[in-house]
Amino acid sequence: MTAGTELLTVPQVMARLQLGRSAVYDLLRTGQLVSITLGRARRIPTHALTDFIRTRMEEEAA
Repeated sequence: MTAGTELLTVPQVMARLQLGRSAVYDLLRTGQLVSITLGRARRIPTHALTDFIRTRMEEEAA
């Protein structure tokens, strides 16, 4: 992780993607969205969310 990388909670990702909790956890479970675990907490680096969105946009454009 690089300096300045912000970690997002699942509810923050839900809000940014406008998806429900189960949909976000499905993305995490299938590896489409990368996360780290700190204790029992799941955190998603902002760059992982950006990469996910960029990949989906490229897939849609293809």
